[in-house]
Amino acid sequence: MQFHYTESLDIRELPAQPLEHIAEEVLAAANKGWRMVGFCGLQDHDDFHHDLSLLCLMVEDSSGMVQAWRSPMLAPDASYPAFTPRLPQAHWFEREIWEQWHITPQGHPWLKPIRFAPPLYDQHHTRPLPADTDYFTVTGSEVHEVAVGPVHAGVIEPGHFRFQCAGEKVMHLEISLGFQHRGIERALLLGPTAQSPHLIECLCGDSSIAHSTAYAALLEKLTGTAAAERGQILRRIMLELERLACHTGDLGALAGDAGFLPTSAWNGRIRGDWLNMTALVCGNRFGRGMVCPGGTVHDMDEALCDTLRQRVDTIYKDTRGALDTLFASSSSLDRMHGTGSVSRQTAQDIGMVGMAARASGLPRDARFSFPLNGFKEMRASLRTASTGDVYARACIRDKEIDDSVAIIRSDIELLRATNGASCCEHFPQSLPPHRLALSFCEGWRGMVCHIAVTDAKGRFALYKPVDPSFHNWLGLALALRGQQISDFPLCNKSFNLSYCGHDL
Repeated sequence: MQFHYTESLDIRELPAQPLEHIAEEVLAAANKGWRMVGFCGLQDHDDFHHDLSLLCLMVEDSSGMVQAWRSPMLAPDASYPAFTPRLPQAHWFEREIWEQWHITPQGHPWLKPIRFAPPLYDQHHTRPLPADTDYFTVTGSEVHEVAVGPVHAGVIEPGHFRFQCAGEKVMHLEISLGFQHRGIERALLLGPTAQSPHLIECLCGDSSIAHSTAYAALLEKLTGTAAAERGQILRRIMLELERLACHTGDLGALAGDAGFLPTSAWNGRIRGDWLNMTALVCGNRFGRGMVCPGGTVHDMDEALCDTLRQRVDTIYKDTRGALDTLFASSSSLDRMHGTGSVSRQTAQDIGMVGMAARASGLPRDARFSFPLNGFKEMRASLRTASTGDVYARACIRDKEIDDSVAIIRSDIELLRATNGASCCEHFPQSLPPHRLALSFCEGWRGMVCHIAVTDAKGRFALYKPVDPSFHNWLGLALALRGQQISDFPLCNKSFNLSYCGHDL
């Protein structure tokens, strides 16, 4: 069943279809350019036995349409023919389904846990957890293995990287996550509650605005309401400030990994300047407490608009100078060119999103394909590159910094034009029953997707946040194939994926 991303659907109208039939339809849709954004278990909390079905969701970027399928109710420990062998972008979703629900995708090429977390269906933990796992291995007289993590130096979050190498060349990298058993997805069930917005903002700290915006937009779709126009403008300003801070910091870190210390040092300071601008608007540097259903909590008066515009111009000048110096360094460019390439076809096959996908030539940007609640007016370009290497990912970031500044400047003028209007519309206190909705928000890493289904009482029978890192970790692993193991820090930083955004 198809519906537009700005709408919600009565889940009772979604017919149950055999998983074998769904697999054929999903593959046919993928061959026409649709991509998978969700494949997960949906439990009926109104039923005493908590019956489970599988929900599959795909989107088409060009039309903004969503296609949904639902399986019949499945018995515990059921199985079905895996989608992954014919549709690689399903691989992570199917591993998650197996881990959370013990539904086995038969024929999956590498079935193992992704979070090592208690199964969602087994509230009393009476069944063993699928915690034991093997690692892919390469054999040969000159092959050796290098294991890094999960404990890292400094403040890096836990993740395990296992390299199979022949000399210095990486033949295979296997990435294992799930060392933070956060339980946020479980805690969101049967909401929303007063705690829900705070949990959403903690999904991924450096993308708090992106996730809270996706959450607010999702609740608005479920209730059939719209955010205030002024609130929409303020949300976008905050999203672009979040993008500016992270792109600036990451380009500085890339410069450091390439051995170019001037930009590394400058951007560390400039990133703080962008974060301080977020604090100027809402009182904290990560934008928490800013976004709410119906619009925003905080507004900007004329004086604050003037201050923000002045600071944007000043900090952008510093940012531009630091980045122009980096891209004028032949040694830095040589270090980035040809390192960690991901082809367009590979990025398409595994379902990459965001800045990393655009660097490989895929025009995927939710700001253009799925503008928030249809709010489209935005002065920016969809930036793509073709080489898919560290240099391409750096160039995308560099160009998007220019675009973000242009968007903020334009939106400040839009705020002036709506001066006196409210930044937040009235929002209903409860959600309607039996509704399915999705929301999309282009965070700085890529498309944040939130999926919700309400039960007969208007509570969350399903709340599924999908961070862009969920789609892109395999892209990082594939970028290392054939590279020197010393290229890993540079490749890793060019993606800069989230551990906590994955470990939900």
